[in-house]
Amino acid sequence: MSSLEIRETFLRFFEERGHRRVRSSSLVPASDPTLLFTNAGMNQFKQVFLGLEQRGYVRAASSQKCLRVSGKHNDLDQVGRTPRHHTFFEMLGNFSFGDYFKREAIGYAWELLTEVYKLPAERLWATVFGGEAELGPDEEAERVWLEEVRVLPARFRRYGAAENFWSMGETGPCGPCSEIHWDHGPAAGCGRSDCEPSCPCGRFLELWNLVFMQFQRTPEGALEPLPKPNIDTGMGLERIASVLQGVGSNYETDLFRPLIVRVEELTGRRYGASPEADVSMRVIADHLRAVTFLIADGVAPSNEKRGYVLRRLLRRGILHGKRLGLDPPFLHSLTDSVVDRMKGAYPELLEAREHIDRVVKREEEQFERTLSVGLGLLDQAIAQTKARGETNIPGRELFRLYDTFGLPLDLARDLAEQHGLGVDEAGFAAEMERQRERARRSWSGMGAATPPAIYISVPGAGECQFLGYQDLVVEETLVLAIIKDGRPVESLREGEEGEVLLDATPFYPEGGGQVGDVGVLAGPHAAVRVIGTESPAPGMIVHRVRVEEGALQRLERVRAEVEGRLRLGAMRNHTATHLLHAALREILGPHVKQAGSLVAPDRLRFDFSHFKGLDEGLLAGVEELVNEKILEDLPVETEKMPLDKALRAGAIALFGEKYGDVVRVCRIGDFSLELCGGTHTSRTGQIGVFKFVGEKGVSSGVRRVDAVTGEGALKRFQEDSGILRQVESVLSVPRPELVEGLTRRLSATREMQKEIERLRRRIADGEEAEVQEKVVEVGGHRVVARRADGLSGPEMRELADTIRQRIGSGVVILARAEDGKASLLVAVTPDLTGRVPAGALVRQLAPLVGGRGGGRPELAEAGGKDPAKLDGALAAGIESAKALLEGAAQGA
Repeated sequence: MSSLEIRETFLRFFEERGHRRVRSSSLVPASDPTLLFTNAGMNQFKQVFLGLEQRGYVRAASSQKCLRVSGKHNDLDQVGRTPRHHTFFEMLGNFSFGDYFKREAIGYAWELLTEVYKLPAERLWATVFGGEAELGPDEEAERVWLEEVRVLPARFRRYGAAENFWSMGETGPCGPCSEIHWDHGPAAGCGRSDCEPSCPCGRFLELWNLVFMQFQRTPEGALEPLPKPNIDTGMGLERIASVLQGVGSNYETDLFRPLIVRVEELTGRRYGASPEADVSMRVIADHLRAVTFLIADGVAPSNEKRGYVLRRLLRRGILHGKRLGLDPPFLHSLTDSVVDRMKGAYPELLEAREHIDRVVKREEEQFERTLSVGLGLLDQAIAQTKARGETNIPGRELFRLYDTFGLPLDLARDLAEQHGLGVDEAGFAAEMERQRERARRSWSGMGAATPPAIYISVPGAGECQFLGYQDLVVEETLVLAIIKDGRPVESLREGEEGEVLLDATPFYPEGGGQVGDVGVLAGPHAAVRVIGTESPAPGMIVHRVRVEEGALQRLERVRAEVEGRLRLGAMRNHTATHLLHAALREILGPHVKQAGSLVAPDRLRFDFSHFKGLDEGLLAGVEELVNEKILEDLPVETEKMPLDKALRAGAIALFGEKYGDVVRVCRIGDFSLELCGGTHTSRTGQIGVFKFVGEKGVSSGVRRVDAVTGEGALKRFQEDSGILRQVESVLSVPRPELVEGLTRRLSATREMQKEIERLRRRIADGEEAEVQEKVVEVGGHRVVARRADGLSGPEMRELADTIRQRIGSGVVILARAEDGKASLLVAVTPDLTGRVPAGALVRQLAPLVGGRGGGRPELAEAGGKDPAKLDGALAAGIESAKALLEGAAQGA
């Protein structure tokens, strides 16, 4: 059976038994920020299993796209080196949501395998949970296998929790599972008579896992029976295909073999001739599938999260291609093979075919440039390591190559091995953890200039009460500490700047893209300007201040007031940013994710993931939708709730952000729901109006839009209107006819410019006026020297070409003065470049006008600062050219 037939047979089998055929979800989980990628068939049903979502069916079957490249499933280094490890794979699964249970799940699996797929029962083994700790063996599943299915006891085993118990997480649904294994036969394994599925020799292949979700694990670790147990099963399409197609490796199935054949055609190598070359071919085939599906699902190469995984897979594929003698770009030409092979099951690949090709090709070209730099530095590190007599490249150096040049550790390891060296993985991991810790400390997107350690010893520093959601003024707050130049001080005097910690504040600290508040502190003896607010650590708010009058003392009480107009501008723009995000997702698609933002009082900037630029039509559509929601005057409501509750409610979380157990959720009607700690208007109508002012790309797969609202939008409209009035006045054309009138003027101007250029060239050629041109003949060659004032640089070069063609054989020397500067040009006909090199001649003349020059043998230029000496330089040029020509003639 072909893989297409195997997949369709599976889905049709369960469809005929009352299951809803459910389309594969994206590799990018639509509403589960706990996952980097979809890694199992049950992911899209997670909310159903948790009882948080109801669907119109209680039985389902799917063939789910999956990617496993991180966490406990990270076997990237094994891909291509074993018959069954993959990054991308398909999971065939059937599911029951409180409907049928063990008896039916086991019966369906056995029927499909033995009666439909026609696998011999004597080569199938079954395992069940044998009990562990407080939980006894799964006697129900055992009874079904032995008494109803009638699997022979010799092919039946009990195993512990590590093999046969599944949990969704630390808490939540869990339960025992039953696995079905395929026996490749004694010749495929260790040869021992007592070999069984738990043996790692490779004889047995885990084919299908049936999970019986019958318990709920509480936070205390107790297992409570679920009122409605569920079924979650998974069988890898690649594995069942290898069995049904009678091959010993997944890479020999029709899912991979056509891709390997294409690599054979490109390289001229034969698969099976070299073990190491075979590994590279398998890696390329595996990674091709992964990158094709990732790009089709909206992931773009980058240096963060999903984009980094995609970039890493692409670069690994490129490197393995280099081992086979292939130079990039080549991967992009192979993506068509994946599309053609998989389009029947995943028609979305057809729509993305051209985009996939472009993205892969661009990334290949970029990596070729990056790799040349990174590999050069790696070569230096290898040489330096050897010179020191060490055997491992230091982890810090490896991390620098990774962090700066995108050179993954596994690539560095592969190249180091070729030189007999290892890599300091522990040191690399330590550097990586330090970077993660830095990111965790600054998750709010900013940090005070003073190290946070300065504040830790201050009592109450990490417990500042933020009152700015409700009030812009706190009448009395205590100055806990004053920091100046990184040290605690007792006071700040007039003109001095420092940082102040308060026990309560209305000032919002910079974070979540929103700039920090500014305002004033008023003390008994001081007037203080707050010029910025930051949060170097959770619960800690630092006010950057400048004392404008008097002196601010530690432990005195002050009045804190935020600049209300600026805060209101930031609130308008922050709420508008949420509307913008929701509008982009509605119009462009759910692949749109926030990649960065700036929320300032006068403007907003929003970076988001998208494959290409937005044309005027799309921008107008997004802008119209945002303004529609503003005019609807939707309520903007905020609420604190547990993180898991917020995510279950569908709140959008930003990947890479660190959230506490309790989060603040911002809801805008039924249009937007996001986790956000920023400040917002109470209704969308307070935004006033939203207007785009720019759109551009900032990196591969990331776009940026700039916009204004409220007073910023009004100011922009006034500026634009003023400019239009000026243009109306200058052109003497009414506003409705401006575009047409301006087009006519520009067209007429271009025609006049062309005529001016024609006249200048004719003047330069001497056709319209007398031109002082000195011509000297030497041995049948002509030396022409003249001024070319009034011409531009390109026009002077064009004139030199014209004269050079006219004289046939000789030297042309031109000079021009412009804006108090001198320019010289020497052009030599091809037959004389060996005798009179233009570069050498112009270098002789340049000092005469106070400058320097150089160029090619046929054309060279010089610039100087003394145009008064140009005529002398022309005369000297004639003499020098004449001498060179005469000298060459005598030598001949």
